[in-house]
Amino acid sequence: MAQIGGITVSGPSENGDPAATAALTTRPSAEGRPAGAVSAAGRHGDDKASVRGGPVIDGLAVQEAAATALLAGAGGGPAQTRPRPGRSPDGVDGFAAADAADRTGAAAEQASTRRGSALLLSGSLGMGHDVMAEACGASLARRGFTARTADSLRMLGGRNGSRGEKVFRGMIAVPGLYDAVHFSQMRTGGRLALAIERASSRYVVPALREELTEHPTDLVISIFATGAAATSRVKPEFPGLVTAVFSTDCCVHRLWVHDNTDLYLVTSQTAARYVRRFAPNALVSVVPTPVREPFYDPPSQEEARVALGIPADAPCVLLMSGSWGLGPLVEGAAAMAAAGIYVLAVAGRNKPLAARLTALSERQHKVIPFGFTDRIPALMAASDLVVTSSGDTCSEARVIGRDLLLIDVVPGHGRDNLQKELERGHAEVTNTDPVSLTRSALACLDRVKPPSDRVAIGPQAWEQAFGSALAQIGFGAHW
Repeated sequence: MAQIGGITVSGPSENGDPAATAALTTRPSAEGRPAGAVSAAGRHGDDKASVRGGPVIDGLAVQEAAATALLAGAGGGPAQTRPRPGRSPDGVDGFAAADAADRTGAAAEQASTRRGSALLLSGSLGMGHDVMAEACGASLARRGFTARTADSLRMLGGRNGSRGEKVFRGMIAVPGLYDAVHFSQMRTGGRLALAIERASSRYVVPALREELTEHPTDLVISIFATGAAATSRVKPEFPGLVTAVFSTDCCVHRLWVHDNTDLYLVTSQTAARYVRRFAPNALVSVVPTPVREPFYDPPSQEEARVALGIPADAPCVLLMSGSWGLGPLVEGAAAMAAAGIYVLAVAGRNKPLAARLTALSERQHKVIPFGFTDRIPALMAASDLVVTSSGDTCSEARVIGRDLLLIDVVPGHGRDNLQKELERGHAEVTNTDPVSLTRSALACLDRVKPPSDRVAIGPQAWEQAFGSALAQIGFGAHW
């Protein structure tokens, strides 16, 4: 059990109904902003099993200890969190009244000086969360905010920040393991999920408290579940702080949903209903998934192909699977190239995969390899079809007007998000073996023809929906 604790995982999914902004408004506060959604389960983390010295109920304390042990590292002891006098070092179980009064007074003084400062809490598990943070930050900047991004996983401190990725990689490497954790614990709010939340918050809460104390902030948007949990815990200490959670998962799991959250941003009506599974009175807005600015200004297909040396009439696909390069990309690229398809194969940050694709390209010249690259808009423009896993790439491909062939390679939340992409249309799904992948790619290429326009979807729907959502929590035209 210790091998699957200590992290929260979510993979990006894509645009919901571009025109929809659905919300149930909670009771407004005295300032006119929502008072926050209260989960039917009560304040998370306050059950007796989590109190030091309290009774152990159904083994929950044991599970929490296992999750904490994973975060701390085998034999290494917990990371140091710079305890202050009068406060417990984990930052979760309470602190002395005098310390609380000092901090509340300082936060109240800071609140009077805030002028549109926003903090985006991302998580360095792949690139999906950082991509969403970058797109949201650009939109906030256009509205006059000063936006900055912090990494929730790095807030774990020491070796714990990098361990989250290693644990997740280990889970998805074992067939069925992450599916079991996601569907039996994360989506349902099982005991292990709650233990993971408590364990991570012990490290993240003090770091987030320090960040908000040093940098007065009006708005915190958590784009990673670990950040959402920590923000819920520290919000009462910072008067006037407004908090939002942005999850692009189709089925928002329990670790995203917390007390003291003023607004949830999601990308489908299904996701909104999953939020209300845990917080029935939550304020929820359905928005399209934001896409980074370069995807709204790609080259034409002709220009992109000339730059890459691809014949104008040749079938061409972009093959990629996130920054980790999950799945049979080398075998798939080889099979598709042998069938006469030009393959723009992107390894992301996976250096061993990049080396293998480079070696393949020396034998098969229809394979054009890339490592980590900022040329994805041009590569999409050059292609007729994007072959990928479920993730933020899907939204980017839709902006440029490319159909999708989705490889069923990401377990857990990836399977949820894949189903949503299929429902949205212009997408097919294939198995991971090279023969199936190639047959599906050839069939898709027979059916699709990229549009002549450079951009099929503009940013207007996102900007309008995001602005409407911010207005509901006090950041309207005259905030």
